[in-house]
Amino acid sequence: MADNKPSSDLDIARSVPLKEIREIAEKYGIHESELTPHGRHMAKVPLSILDRLQDKPDGKYIDVTAINPTPLGEGKTVTTIGLGLGLNHIGKKAVSTIRQPSMGPVFGIKGGAAGGGNSQVIPMEDFNLHLTGDTHAIGLANNLLAAWVDTSILLGNPQKIDPATVTWRRCIDVNDRTLRQVISGLGGSKNGVPRETGFDITSASEVMAILGLSLDAKDLRKRLGDIVVATDTDGQPVTAEAIGAAGAMAVVLKDAIHPTFMQTLEGTGCFVHTGPFANIAHGNSSIVADKIALKLCDYVVTESGFGADMGAEKFFNIKCRVSGLKPDAAVVVATIRALKVHSGRFKISPGKPLPEEMLKENIPAVEEGIVNLKRHIENVGKFGVPVIVALNRFPTDSDGEVEVVLNMARSFGAFDAVISDVHSRGGEGGAELAEAVVRACEEVPSKFSLLYPDDMPVKEKISTICKEIYRADGVKLLPAARKSIRKFEKMGLGHLPICMAKTQYSFSDDPKKIGAPDNFQMTVRDVRLSAGAGFLYALTGDIMTMPGLGSKPALLNIDLDEQGLPAGLF
Repeated sequence: MADNKPSSDLDIARSVPLKEIREIAEKYGIHESELTPHGRHMAKVPLSILDRLQDKPDGKYIDVTAINPTPLGEGKTVTTIGLGLGLNHIGKKAVSTIRQPSMGPVFGIKGGAAGGGNSQVIPMEDFNLHLTGDTHAIGLANNLLAAWVDTSILLGNPQKIDPATVTWRRCIDVNDRTLRQVISGLGGSKNGVPRETGFDITSASEVMAILGLSLDAKDLRKRLGDIVVATDTDGQPVTAEAIGAAGAMAVVLKDAIHPTFMQTLEGTGCFVHTGPFANIAHGNSSIVADKIALKLCDYVVTESGFGADMGAEKFFNIKCRVSGLKPDAAVVVATIRALKVHSGRFKISPGKPLPEEMLKENIPAVEEGIVNLKRHIENVGKFGVPVIVALNRFPTDSDGEVEVVLNMARSFGAFDAVISDVHSRGGEGGAELAEAVVRACEEVPSKFSLLYPDDMPVKEKISTICKEIYRADGVKLLPAARKSIRKFEKMGLGHLPICMAKTQYSFSDDPKKIGAPDNFQMTVRDVRLSAGAGFLYALTGDIMTMPGLGSKPALLNIDLDEQGLPAGLF
C-alpha cells in the first residue's frame, strides 16, 4: 500500500464519505418505506419485504469458508466482502451477508469483523460495537428467561422444576472468565434458591442461534417456546413456553428479527444479522437476511465461521436444512502463512511477530501444509457444490509459493484457484475471484445434497460427520454422551441435526493436531439439546462458552479521541 494512504483499517474506513443508506437501498430495489433507519447510514429491513418480492427468482448463493485458521485469521471476512465488491465490479448486482461480531473479542483479541483494508463494511466503528442493538436484545431475552426460571422456583415452583437440573445460564457480551462458574441466590431466602450456575458470552446463547435460524417472527416465537430450561421432579423437560416466558422474550426480539442493511467502502450493500459462534453453535448469519438478499440480487455471498470443517459443514447440514436454500458454489480461503503453519514447522501466536523464517520463501513447507487445503476442497465437494480457492496474498508471499498453491489446489479438484487482492485493491482486486465464481455457477450446476438424512440415528449422524469431514477412524462416546443420546431419542428428538462443538484449529478434537491428521478417534464427552434452535450439540475437547481476557487485551488501546470519536479500533 502506498505511503500516502491511511494505515489502519479505521483510518481507511473514515477516509470514504458515508452515503445515505436510502441511496444504497434504492440501487437494490429496497423502497424507502421499507427501511427503519438507525441514523442516516444504516437501517433495519423488515421481513415484510419478502411478501412484495415473493415472485422474484432467487439469485446465486455462494458460501465463503476457509482452511483451518491460525490464531491470526486468514481474511475470510475480507474475502466475503471483497467478493461482493468484485461481483459488483464486473457488473453483477451482489451483496454480502455476514455476522455481527461479539464485543467480547472486539475488546479482547485485537481484530475486527468488518473486513479490512479496502474491503470493509462501514461505519466500521458501529459495526464492531453496538450496531443496532440486536446483541443486547438477545442478551436481555436470554436473561429474562433466566430470571423467571429462578423466580418461579422460589415463588411456589408451579412447574415442579428440580433446581439441580436447571441448564439455562445467563449471558453477557464481555469476555469474563470469573463468571464461567458462579453460585447464585446467596444472601438469604429472599434472594432465591442457591445453586451452581454460570454465564456464557451472548454469542453462545441459544437465543442467538435461534434468531439466526428463524424463518419469520412466528417461527421465532415457536422456537423460543421450545427452549428447554430444566427438568421437573418427574424427569420431564420444562420449556420456556411452559413457564410462560416465551411471549415476553419474543417481544424483546421483535426488532432484532429484522436484518441490518449497511454499506461497503465502494457504496454497495451488505446485510449484517446475528452472530453465533462456529465452534459452539452453527456459526452463520441469519436465514432471513439471505432470503431477502437472494430476492434482491444476482449473487449473494455469505460467510461461515472458522474452517470448512466447522462453519461450512453447519451451513450445509443445519442452516440449509432449515432454510431449504441450495448453495451454488463455495469459496475456500487460504493463506500461504497458514499453510506453512500446517506443515508443523512454525508456531505463531496472537500479538507476536511472525517468525522471520516464515517470511522467507519455503516451498517445501507450503507443499507439506497444503494437505489441509486439499482435505477442505474434498470435503466441500462432498456436498455437491463447485469449489473455488481464494488465495489471500500477502506481500511476503513469493511468486513460486503462490504458483504452487494455485496449481495444487486445481489438481485437488477445485474448479479454479485465484489470487484475492481485495484488501489492497477492493473490488478491482476481487474481479478475478468474481469471474471464477460466475464461471463456476454457469458451467457446473450445483448438485447440493446433505451429508446425512433426518431419520439417521444420532450416533450414526455423529459418526458420519467425524469420519467423512474430520476423517477420524472412529468415535468414542463417553457414558454421559450415550446416556444423553438415549434420552433424546426417547423424547422423539433423534431427527434433529448435529451441531459439533470442537476446536477450530484442527480437524480433530486436539488443537495441536494441525495439517490433515489421521489415525485418530474423536471423543464425544456429552450430547446436549438446543430444542429451540433445533439441533443436538455434541461436545468434544474443552470448548469454553465464556472466553477470558488476556494480559494485554485490545481494550487497553481503545479510547475516545479529542473529537469524541472511537480511537484504537483496528
